[in-house]
Amino acid sequence: MIAFHGVKSARVCLLAAATSVLALGTAGAQDYSGVTVNIMTFTGPQIAEPLQRRAPDFEAATGADINVITVPFSDLYTRLLTDWATRTNSVDAAVFAPQWSVDFITPGFLVDLTDWVAADDALEVDDIAGFFREFSQQFSGRTYMLTLDGDFQMAYYRTDVLAQLGMDPPETWDDYLAIAEAAHGMDMNGDDQPDYGSCISKKRNAQAYWAIHSIAGAFLQSQGTSQGAFFDPETMAPLVNNAGFRAALEIYVATTEFGPPDEINLDVGDTRSLFTIGRCALTIDWGDIGTLAIDPENSNVVDLVGATMLPGSTEVLDRATGELVPCDDATCPYAINGVNRAPFAAFGGWSGGINAAVDERTQEAAYAFFSFMSRPEHSNEDVTIGITGFNPYRVSQFENLDRWLAAGMSEEAASSYLGAIGDSLSSPNMIIDLRIPQNQRYQQVVLDTALARLLAGEIDIDDAMAQIEAGWDELNDEIGRDDQLAAYRASLGL
Repeated sequence: MIAFHGVKSARVCLLAAATSVLALGTAGAQDYSGVTVNIMTFTGPQIAEPLQRRAPDFEAATGADINVITVPFSDLYTRLLTDWATRTNSVDAAVFAPQWSVDFITPGFLVDLTDWVAADDALEVDDIAGFFREFSQQFSGRTYMLTLDGDFQMAYYRTDVLAQLGMDPPETWDDYLAIAEAAHGMDMNGDDQPDYGSCISKKRNAQAYWAIHSIAGAFLQSQGTSQGAFFDPETMAPLVNNAGFRAALEIYVATTEFGPPDEINLDVGDTRSLFTIGRCALTIDWGDIGTLAIDPENSNVVDLVGATMLPGSTEVLDRATGELVPCDDATCPYAINGVNRAPFAAFGGWSGGINAAVDERTQEAAYAFFSFMSRPEHSNEDVTIGITGFNPYRVSQFENLDRWLAAGMSEEAASSYLGAIGDSLSSPNMIIDLRIPQNQRYQQVVLDTALARLLAGEIDIDDAMAQIEAGWDELNDEIGRDDQLAAYRASLGL
């Protein structure tokens, strides 16, 4: 993949140098004086913040200079791919979505880290939960990225508001809408202003488009992870023009009725702020809400937040007819209380990859920094701090409540938060995010555009489904339907 891979002596030297940083902070740390590592990620503060905060300690121990470059999320994929594909190589490493990694691995843009990780005892790679170790780090059995974050979308609710309403946490999307309607207009933070039943980020060209599959998954996938929720794994036909996806779009649009008046222009940072200052009864988000809610300086909902696996449905898609059928033992074998739930590993979790075209010492320093960030003594703290955007991904982070209690969570809140992530992670019906070549064009371009037009009232649900289906089919034909089908099946373990 890169020149020194085929040279045994060079490979041994590089491996030894890269793994010598395991003693960072001691006299045995590798000296990277004079090496600058340019690392690109998205404009935060999430994700960039822990990189920027921990860089000085790494620099003091190694002499390296860590330069964190941030760009808007909408530009990250294109900016990074363009830099490496054109051989500009102004970016030495990046923290980005592992679902995009196929577009960086197959052309040879990423360093194969398999041997480095195997020799890196301080990383404690076996402590990284199996899903993140495989989806976030590996491709075709080789390791190309290091996990820094674990991502699942979940539903969050105000425990005090539900208690006041006499309602239970939502098990179905109908429950979610019922709670949102009942809570909408209540004063939830004591400022004598009406607040919102639901707050869901819906901004175009941001990080909003994952939410639709957090809703649709319960209707589209019921037979387990290998069934898939994006395409038919036998034909590569898009699963976006049927009664299941229609139901999800109807719910998605309906939640807007109980949200802030400018919800279609809100990014996740905006909806998180609204929730933590106490203005929302419900939200869909990644793990960030759990830790942001315990920040005493910025949160009005400390110990007032519960979390649950994404709600589900009592009806699921019959793919042969395109219609919804009731859940039973055959149609919903993994149902809980008669409800099909399909937790969505949206995005997969921010991970670090290294440019294979830069010089060896820069590669070494980049790996050393990502290892420094991911190892337990640092990640175990960072996942408990809301501003980092890092969510739990290590087994030990789920098993030990002490660090969560020390961070300010009550035992009840910690159990609810970690339980929702753990239940999602262990579900046999978990949805794996789309991981095929150019998936960014399918989701961030075609899907996001149609959703934005639907919410803006420019098109109706029929038009939205037709546009997504046509756009995805055009991409399949352009890129190669058979190749895309093979990649999709492989991503599902078929």
